[in-house]
Amino acid sequence: MEVDTAVHFTPAPKSAATILCADCGAPVDGTISGAFCYDCIKLKTDVTGGVQRDATLHMCRDCDRWLSPPTSWVVASWESRELLALCLKKLKGLNKLRIIDASFIWTEPHSRRIKVKITVQQEISEGAIMQQSFEVEYVQNYHQCPDCAKSYTHNTWRAVVQIRQKVPHKRTFLYLEQLILKHGAHKDTINIKEVHDGIDFYFAQRNHAEGFVDFLKNVVPVNVKKSQELISMDIHTSTRSYKFSYSAEIVPICKDDLVVLPIPLARKIGNISALALCTRIGTSISLLDPTSLQTADISTDIYWRSPFRSLADIQDLAEFIVLDIEPLGVQKGRFFLAEATVARASDLGNNEQTYYTKTHLGGVLHVGDSVMGYHLSGTNFNNPLFDVLEESKHASTIPDVVLVKKHYARKKKNNNRKWRLKRMNKEEGEMLPRKQDQERMERDFEIFLRDVEEDSDLRAGLALYKAQQEQKAIDAMEIESTIGDDDDQGLEIPMEQLLDDFEDMTMHE
Repeated sequence: MEVDTAVHFTPAPKSAATILCADCGAPVDGTISGAFCYDCIKLKTDVTGGVQRDATLHMCRDCDRWLSPPTSWVVASWESRELLALCLKKLKGLNKLRIIDASFIWTEPHSRRIKVKITVQQEISEGAIMQQSFEVEYVQNYHQCPDCAKSYTHNTWRAVVQIRQKVPHKRTFLYLEQLILKHGAHKDTINIKEVHDGIDFYFAQRNHAEGFVDFLKNVVPVNVKKSQELISMDIHTSTRSYKFSYSAEIVPICKDDLVVLPIPLARKIGNISALALCTRIGTSISLLDPTSLQTADISTDIYWRSPFRSLADIQDLAEFIVLDIEPLGVQKGRFFLAEATVARASDLGNNEQTYYTKTHLGGVLHVGDSVMGYHLSGTNFNNPLFDVLEESKHASTIPDVVLVKKHYARKKKNNNRKWRLKRMNKEEGEMLPRKQDQERMERDFEIFLRDVEEDSDLRAGLALYKAQQEQKAIDAMEIESTIGDDDDQGLEIPMEQLLDDFEDMTMHE
C-alpha cells in the first residue's frame, strides 16, 4: 500500500492596502502614511518652523567668557562642546524636537558669526517620523561681565588683606612675594597695592581673602586681626552689606637678626641662651645659640604673648677677617662648632685688636676668609632686655663678637646672573617713592638675591627661572669684559635647579 508524501503549502503574502497619493498619484500604504507619499509630506510639513533661525551670543572680551542666561558666565573655547551646548540652549522652541545631530559650520574668525547645522526628528502622525536639518546663524556681540567691570572700577573690593612688618628693610616681603608667586595665592586678587611699610591685597569676595589669610599663616608667623564696616542695609529684608579688612602683622624679626630673649621665655623653650641668632623664619621663629649649637623654635602664639624686637639686624653687620680657626668636633645639621680668632677688617694694620669667639660656621670658614658679624663689645644698645641680661648672672656669657655668615667679595650689583626671579605686578601708592627710597628697595632686592645664592635651604623653597634668551648674549659680553676681575666671587646656582619660563618661549612655524 503506497503512502503519499506530505505536501507543504506556502501561504501567499497578504497584500497591504494601497492608495494613490493625493498630490502626485504615487502608490502609498494608506494604513501608515495617510493620503500623501513621503516626498509630498516633506514638501508640505516643516517640523522646524517654530525654531528661530538667528540669535545673539554675548562674550566678554576681557576674560573670554560667554553669557549663559540669565546671569552666569561660562568659559568655552571656539567650536567646543561647551559653546555648542550654549548655542542650542539659546534657541527657543528646540525643546519640543528630538535633536539627532549638531555641528559647527566654518566661518571667518573676524566675521563675528557662528553657524550651526542641527538635525532634528518629530513624529507627525501615527508611525510616521519626520527628520529635517536646518542652519542657525549666531551674531557675536561684546558685553563686559560684572567681574571685569569691577576690576576696572575703583573701590569695588569686598575684602582687603593688609600685610605689615615694622622693620627698616623689605627682605621678608621679597621672600613672601616669591612664595605667593610659586603657589599662585594671588590669583583671586583684583588689585595689589604697595604702601610704605607693607602690601595690600584686594579681593572681590570674602572667602578669597580668608583663603589668602590661611596661606599666610602656613608660610610666615603673622598675627591677624579682623574688622568689618557696614556699607548698606535694606530695612525691608534686613540684608546688610559689609566690607572686611584683615590686618596681618608679620613678626619684626628676620633671618640673621640677633635677638635677646626674655630670660623666663629662654628657660621655657629649652633653657637656651638668651642671646641667640635667628636662622630661619617660617611658621615659627628658628633660633640658634652660636656658642653651643642649641636650637629652639618660637611659635607665633608664644611670641605674641611676650613680643620682643631684634637687638641688631643686617644693617649693623661688620666685616671681620679670620686669623685662626679650630674645629671643636661638634656638628648639628649643617652647623659645625669651632673656636675662631678674628679682627675687624677696618682695623687691620691700624691698632689691630683681635677677638676670640665661638661660631657655628666651622664648616665653611678658613684662615683669611671674610665673615660678617655683630660687634658687641663697646656697643651701646637701646634695648631693655639686653640691659637685664647684662645685670644678670648670665652677663659673662655675652661674647665680644657674634659671627653670622661668610662674606663673599663681589661687585655692588651683579648683572651676570644666569637666573632670575619673577615679580608681582603691584600698584604704587598715591605718592611715588623718593629717590633714596628707590635706591633702598634696589639695595634690599640685591641683598635678597645674594641670600638666595648663598643659602641652599632658602633656595629650595623658591622658583628660580633661567635668564631670558636675549639677555644671555649681553651677559656673555659682560663676562668676557670682566675676565680676570677677582672682586666678583659670587656663588653660582646649578642649572638643574632653574626652571624654564614658558612666557619667554616663542613658537615658529
